[in-house]
Amino acid sequence: MTTEIPGSFDGTNLVPRRAFLKGVLAGGGLLAAGGALSAAELLVNGSDAMKPAFRGPNVVLIRFGGGARRRETIDPQSTYSPFLCREFVRRGALFRNMEIAQIEGLNTSHGEGTLNIVTGKYDKYKDIENKFLGARFEPKVPTVFEYLRKSFAVPPHQTLIVNGEDRPDEEFYAFSNHFAYGINYRSNMLSLYRFKAWLMRQQIAEGKLTDKQIEQRKKELSKWEKVDYRTQGEDRQGQELEGFWRRWREYYGDSGLVNPRGDRLLTELTVRAIKELRPRLIMVNYQDCDYVHWGNLSHYTRAVSIMDDGLRQIVETVEADAEYRGNTIVVVVPDCGRDSNPFADVPCQHHFGSRSAHEIFALFVGPGVPRGAVVDKHVDQSQVAATIGRLMGFQAAFAEQRVLEEAIA
Repeated sequence: MTTEIPGSFDGTNLVPRRAFLKGVLAGGGLLAAGGALSAAELLVNGSDAMKPAFRGPNVVLIRFGGGARRRETIDPQSTYSPFLCREFVRRGALFRNMEIAQIEGLNTSHGEGTLNIVTGKYDKYKDIENKFLGARFEPKVPTVFEYLRKSFAVPPHQTLIVNGEDRPDEEFYAFSNHFAYGINYRSNMLSLYRFKAWLMRQQIAEGKLTDKQIEQRKKELSKWEKVDYRTQGEDRQGQELEGFWRRWREYYGDSGLVNPRGDRLLTELTVRAIKELRPRLIMVNYQDCDYVHWGNLSHYTRAVSIMDDGLRQIVETVEADAEYRGNTIVVVVPDCGRDSNPFADVPCQHHFGSRSAHEIFALFVGPGVPRGAVVDKHVDQSQVAATIGRLMGFQAAFAEQRVLEEAIA
């Protein structure tokens, strides 16, 4: 793969992506979270002191993930999402016929769908280590988090992705490899994966472990730190996230047996993040619907209802907060649909490109969005990013530029 280098906007002057990034990391002063920017980076990226403050609206982007069909979500006759379908849609603009484009080589799956949403651009992604069923993808164009942070003085702890513990590959969707954006404009991650890494460092520093336990934790940390070559093993989350995880530990302890799990965990992390970190843009990557691959349809329908209850709790948290109420837009969109073949041995697949796997929806609710609008025309998943940009006040320059006009009053 290749990436554009500075001064070459026509794509004719290209170098291997990994070589370019390693060169920048080694020689350009590009540091991980908490590090200072070099003079060269300040020339390219600018200083937060020179950027305008962000006044809103904030956005809570909820991925109805793990693949959610229209039938079990927005269809009143068969929904397992009563809050979404019968109450929340009345407050905003519902796009009933959103689709994932039919492009040769484009997968209808979770990682790809997530990146379609946050970059606003389709791509044929490949796991960077060529692992079978691997989903460690690196976007070549910026994410909405990067656009926001480059446009406004928004710190990384106020741009968050809340990720599930069963999808470690998606831990690395926080920033793109675009030379003008990238690591200095990334979002932060909230997940059990990140908490466990923080906890291991804390336990080592506290000096209460045996030598064998310390060795084992250092080995695990070393493995984690080598996963992302782009951060050179220096991926720390900053003092705000350190404090968040400290309070999480004080409440739930070290065992992992007390805190919620699955998509309920993501709801809890999101509610706490809104109260403690005050995010401007937060994405919740629900995923439990994917357990339908075990063969039981009830795994899927139960997961849909859990996401719906999580959506309700997040909305109630926003509405109970004076600073968020009236200044926050909630966007709900699936990563992909699912197959509707009633005779399949394992129901609700999504990997085979069936029509219903491409059929999704989107809902926008909040200030600046019409209430009670139902849009039946065909629209596209790649339009979500540009629409979020228009609502938040930045331009997603490398995204699909067609805005969902019906989402803007």
